[in-house]
Amino acid sequence: MSENVLNIANVSKRFGTTLANDDISLTLAKGEIVALLGENGAGKTTLMSILFGHYTPDSGEITAFGQPLPPGKPKAAIRAGIGMVHQHFSLAPNLTVLENVMTGTESLWRPASNARGARAKLMAISDRFGLKVDPDARLGDLSVGEQQRVEILKALYNDARILVLDEPTAVLTNIEAEGMFRTLKDMAAQGLSLIFISHKLDEVMATAHRIVVLRGGRMVAERRAEATSKAELAELMVGRAVHRPRREAATPGEVVLEAEGLTLRQGGVERLKSISFRLRAGEVLGIIGVSGNGQAPLAGVLGGTLRRSGGDLRLFGQPVGHLSVAEVIEAGIGRIPEDRNHQGVIGEMAIWENAILERLPRFARRGLVDRKAGLGFARRIIDGFDVRGGSPSSRVRLLSGGNMQKLILGRNLIEHPKILIAAQPARGLDEGAVAAVHERILEARRAGAAVLLISEDLDEVMALADRIQAIVGGRLSPPVSADTANARQLGLMMAGEWDESMKGAADAV
Repeated sequence: MSENVLNIANVSKRFGTTLANDDISLTLAKGEIVALLGENGAGKTTLMSILFGHYTPDSGEITAFGQPLPPGKPKAAIRAGIGMVHQHFSLAPNLTVLENVMTGTESLWRPASNARGARAKLMAISDRFGLKVDPDARLGDLSVGEQQRVEILKALYNDARILVLDEPTAVLTNIEAEGMFRTLKDMAAQGLSLIFISHKLDEVMATAHRIVVLRGGRMVAERRAEATSKAELAELMVGRAVHRPRREAATPGEVVLEAEGLTLRQGGVERLKSISFRLRAGEVLGIIGVSGNGQAPLAGVLGGTLRRSGGDLRLFGQPVGHLSVAEVIEAGIGRIPEDRNHQGVIGEMAIWENAILERLPRFARRGLVDRKAGLGFARRIIDGFDVRGGSPSSRVRLLSGGNMQKLILGRNLIEHPKILIAAQPARGLDEGAVAAVHERILEARRAGAAVLLISEDLDEVMALADRIQAIVGGRLSPPVSADTANARQLGLMMAGEWDESMKGAADAV
């Protein structure tokens, strides 16, 4: 890996008063995997967007394969052999895999599309790198992991020799992520050069040859993977030692939310199958499971966005029918949705508008929104929950994923909800933000809130939950105490291995 294929020299970029990149320089060698590590909002995506031509730097220059790279021109970056796989896919779900890969690669003046040649090239790339796809499959019918595979194939189809991946595992299951990183290592072994943006220390340590750390827009460290540790990298990312909080012993209060035989049928498919649980004040009930086993439908039913098909639901001891979102909020239930971009915020609206969106009646005077009150509410959230990257009037889309999540968390927790439904609350967050989110959840528990934590992260659930239930195929296991459960037992439960013998112990939990 002695031959440098990319050189980024003294690049800076400012957005208004925010200095996103401050005099950053780095290199990439042939066959090398470099991890770009940093907190949410550290400037990682901005730097790679400059490399790919989405942004024009205020200063600095970039050379690829010995040639200057024209700034602000994605087509020039593609011609130079640079491909980028975005965190949020830029594919058309109504087109086939082949059509997505071919989009933008042929002249509009071409008399006929060379689909046969494109198919042959796509399958050759697929075979070479072990990225198996069905070229005729409709993209919208594929899993998230398969869609990401198509994004990578599209970049390789354009003859990319440098591949940039922005948070490549943010939407993948652990199994999908492991498979993807095996593929990236195979690519590097075949001479491709890769940069991947991440904040996940385990995948960085396991995959990268070299790690570059950004903090506050500046490059603060560079390490060989074998010469560092997760503890050192976490401290370099945030500028201080990071310790994730863990729950302390407590005595829960009365049952505030109870489900019995809850079912949900969508499109003829039973998504939830006789779900039962009890949630008490001052406790965290963890629902653990592999993605796609009913977590999202469960959160939807409890959060008021889906209507259950059957079963009973009791809120503060009283039977309730279908609750609308407005009724859920009025009842003192906070909601952290699984998908912050599509369910949590509206990107083109301001931070203050998103902050009051679910509580508009409280911020209205004679039918008009009280902007001053909304701005004040947003400022309380920004200051109290360390939302970085803009003023209350800034567009939410300008925030990093982690700061969007802190905005959503603050919007729900600042008024001390009685119940909090938290679906994947730390997904896509850096180590420092994860610790902050976990501490806020435990603060809510200490204040007497009942927390339903829905997560795919076993470590997260074991650190925060008092009791744990596994969801598999729309069914929920009996609960086990987090004090006595271990990773092996929970792993078996996530695989659907539980039986009626657990129920006796569950009744005592």
